[in-house]
Amino acid sequence: MKAVAGLVALVLAAFSPAEQSTPLQAILTRAAADFPGRAGIWVKHVTTGETAGVRDGEIFNSASVIKIPVLVLAFQMAERGEINLDERITIRKEDIRGGSGIFRYHDAGLQPTVRDVLLQMVITSDNTATDLSIAKVGGVATVNAWLAKNGYGDQRLTQTTGDLFAKYNALAPAGDPPSRPEAASARSRRSSPASERAEADRNGKTNADKSYWLGEITPKGMGLMFEGIEKKTIASPASCDAMLRMLRGQQAGQRRLNHFIQAFVVAHKTGDFPPVLANDVGIIYARSGPIVVSFLGNAITGNYGEAEDRIGRFAQQLVEHFDK
Repeated sequence: MKAVAGLVALVLAAFSPAEQSTPLQAILTRAAADFPGRAGIWVKHVTTGETAGVRDGEIFNSASVIKIPVLVLAFQMAERGEINLDERITIRKEDIRGGSGIFRYHDAGLQPTVRDVLLQMVITSDNTATDLSIAKVGGVATVNAWLAKNGYGDQRLTQTTGDLFAKYNALAPAGDPPSRPEAASARSRRSSPASERAEADRNGKTNADKSYWLGEITPKGMGLMFEGIEKKTIASPASCDAMLRMLRGQQAGQRRLNHFIQAFVVAHKTGDFPPVLANDVGIIYARSGPIVVSFLGNAITGNYGEAEDRIGRFAQQLVEHFDK
């Protein structure tokens, strides 16, 4: 126990005095130190304005959290009449993407509305829906131009999910089936030595090679975007309400922000690349008011479920802090 306490003290010492100067900041600093990986956190109580952050300006692998700018841009375009959320899109066989989501389980020819596609991009992190949505708003370059124009220049959509999975699948050793990064932990339990080496290569690229990232974000940058949705400044009140309804319907990440605060509504979006990445960004509707929380967990080295639980316990501590 003394060795563990000494290690935590050493990690805490790496943070500046400013990052430990208030009770809220101390909660964030401790959570980052305890997380079994590299954590970046940004928190803001929307009602009181109290804010704190740890590594909140550093770049992290976004995983699916980068789908939020696509959502916001789509609603803004709908307000201007540039796209119609009621339009039906025919999902062709070539549109299907692997990984998370439900559209890949349906027959080709399904015709959801654009609004349905955006919903699945959020609540099941559907990759088929994601690439359809990116195409509908004008492509990767259009999303990045919107981010730069609107003050989110530290955020970037690197590529489509189809392009990303093609890169990961190319890493599979000869004879192995095409891989899905989010299925990594299950695959590694039954793999050959060659597969294990490929697994380590995949994880290393997920951690450090930005060409294998779906996007780049900072904790503060993405937190500010969620604050804009909550305050209804990033789009019209009706559009923001519609986005919040989607975010409140989140089906993924049940062990993260909302795990230990089931009495409270949480509107959030997760990002996942097990066993090395677990992100969650959202809004906790506490009794004291909405709390924007951006928790990015990259380069996880410990147990993945425990890392998720750390995010959940952190959210619980935030609610206890603000609600007294």
